[in-house]
Amino acid sequence: MRIIEKVKEMQVWSDAARRAGRRIAFVPTMGTLHDGHLALVRAAKKLGERVVVSIFVNPAQFAPDEDFAAYPRDFARDRALLENENVDALFYPSAAEVYPDGCQTHIDVERLAPLLEGEFRPGHFRGVATVVAKLFNMVRPHTAVFGEKDYQQLQVIRRMTKDLNFDIEIVGHPTVRDADGLALSSRNAYLSARERQAAPSLFRALKRAEALVAQGERCAGRVAAAARAEIEGEPLAEIEYLRICDPETLAEIPRIEHAALLALAVRVGPARLIDNAMLKT
Repeated sequence: MRIIEKVKEMQVWSDAARRAGRRIAFVPTMGTLHDGHLALVRAAKKLGERVVVSIFVNPAQFAPDEDFAAYPRDFARDRALLENENVDALFYPSAAEVYPDGCQTHIDVERLAPLLEGEFRPGHFRGVATVVAKLFNMVRPHTAVFGEKDYQQLQVIRRMTKDLNFDIEIVGHPTVRDADGLALSSRNAYLSARERQAAPSLFRALKRAEALVAQGERCAGRVAAAARAEIEGEPLAEIEYLRICDPETLAEIPRIEHAALLALAVRVGPARLIDNAMLKT
């Protein structure tokens, strides 16, 4: 596995692969890799002859009061995991390499970004969209794989890719979960043993909502209330938002007439956990 730290070197590597007729599949990450990330890598291997994984903890998507400094980092472990997966290139740039000379250009996805996560993390998706666009220009992939756990992020990136005419296929991968249903996340490392026991309340809420819709309930308010009650029964869990939305626009909807997205964010101790489920009629 080749480790690349400079943008120019990454572009030269990618251009050579393209000239050789190799399809490049890309998995952007912030490191501290877990089985969810590795599932994305394995999906990427089926989509291209060359797989690039980036590790970059992007300062632009963290607010000043968020956990940028504390965000878990373990490059040696990540490197070993990716080598074991036979990844072709690990792109590991510094912040100065990604944002040289006080970068002044940013990308705003105007309608999708302010909703859900955007209400509680203003500017977050501006940082996400900007860094992903930059990474696309650095890595020059044919396809890129993102996890569906971050559903809003996936939709923002799809919209940005379309709007800016990137010739890149965006592929979503189903959420990877622990045996008790908790979605895998690097931030799960923040949970104490007791908090870890409380965290699966998110998954139970999603399953409760899915069951109600499968039984014929179409009132979004009643479905949301049942899901909310499931989480509120866990004293260590504090709901930030729980919404039933249109899967494309992310606008909240009153009735579930077609497939709908249940998206939620919950604080459990120091960890802010997000999850979602597609409610199918």
